[in-house]
Amino acid sequence: MTKMDTHDPPTTSAATAIILIAAALMSIGLVMVASASASLDSPVLRTDFWRATFGRQLVFAALGLAAILFTARIGHRMLRWRPGRWFQPSVLFFAVTIGCLALVLVPGIGVMRNGARRWLHFGPPDYGLGFQPSELAKLALVVLLAAYLSGRQHRLSSFWSGALPTVAAIGLCVGLVGSEDFGTAALLALVGTLMLLAGGVRWRHLLLMAAPAIAAFIGLLLAKPYRLQRLTGFLDIWSDPQGQGYHPIQSLITIASGGWFGTGLGAGVQKYGYLPEARTDFIFAVWCEETGLVGALLVILLFATLLFLGIRASAAAPTLFGRLLAIGVTLMITLQAALNIAVVTASVPPKGIALPLVSAGGSGVVLLSVAVGLLVSVARAGGRRGTIPLQTASPSFVQTSVT
Repeated sequence: MTKMDTHDPPTTSAATAIILIAAALMSIGLVMVASASASLDSPVLRTDFWRATFGRQLVFAALGLAAILFTARIGHRMLRWRPGRWFQPSVLFFAVTIGCLALVLVPGIGVMRNGARRWLHFGPPDYGLGFQPSELAKLALVVLLAAYLSGRQHRLSSFWSGALPTVAAIGLCVGLVGSEDFGTAALLALVGTLMLLAGGVRWRHLLLMAAPAIAAFIGLLLAKPYRLQRLTGFLDIWSDPQGQGYHPIQSLITIASGGWFGTGLGAGVQKYGYLPEARTDFIFAVWCEETGLVGALLVILLFATLLFLGIRASAAAPTLFGRLLAIGVTLMITLQAALNIAVVTASVPPKGIALPLVSAGGSGVVLLSVAVGLLVSVARAGGRRGTIPLQTASPSFVQTSVT
């Protein structure tokens, strides 16, 4: 047993900061959803509150904040690996998620929007309730990998019982998501791979499966003709300004229109039919138009601070499960934000991926809020003084002091 240094301040302040950052991002999202949903002939809020985009987002933001506080309260330890027991909460969670991902692909059950089948609907049709299982997959994969890698450390040196089961879980999740959502599939693969490396899976074992993984991604890319068209169109967006280049060009125009300080909240014009998906995938462009470079840097700073606090919470966690869970959640949120901003700024080909906690939508806000709550729980656990069992840490995470 190695005692933790007690001169370091508790990380409860980091936990509070994480909550405040998430609340700030959701508040920015509410403001921008209200702005992007504005119409010249109808108010933002109507008597049928639930049918208004802003009204729905307000409910989702409230549920998201409640989810953060509730999840942080019940803690993350309930999801840990239970050695010697047949029941594993993380495995059950992942199995339910895989079932939902499979249901999406069933005609008549999965709902198609914008040419992609990504949704499951439930409840009365008039309320339009539904969710994207791909959002659930982000959380389920992180939880499963954190639990398995921390609970099966003694087997990670073996290819068959260490690397193969974890890569198979990532591959199954990526394959089901990637059939309809290539951007999210790429995000899952990247975060999953980084978690395997952080958890102690050997480099050479992963390299053995690199060729099949690359071939699988090429297959996903070629499975939908429009994906290859987006890639080729991205190489020169100005060659087809009314076709493949329209979306990135309009996004760049929207960003450039903001200048240093923006046109003012609600004063942007690109949202009035010029910029597609202004409330969802390209909400960052609308934010840039109305708040300028200063506003853009504010959002980037919030995500960068979340990254710093997440890494700090991971380093301070008293167990390997907490460390892997914290780093997985942090990477999932911040890499998704980086990917969204890269798409909006035409740095990478267009993908259907939202800005975490900001873009309109209930699935992303609520489920990512649950993930934030788990991160807060880990940060709080790291602030409690105690001891770190050496057997719970992989070689790359064993430390004599926690900062």
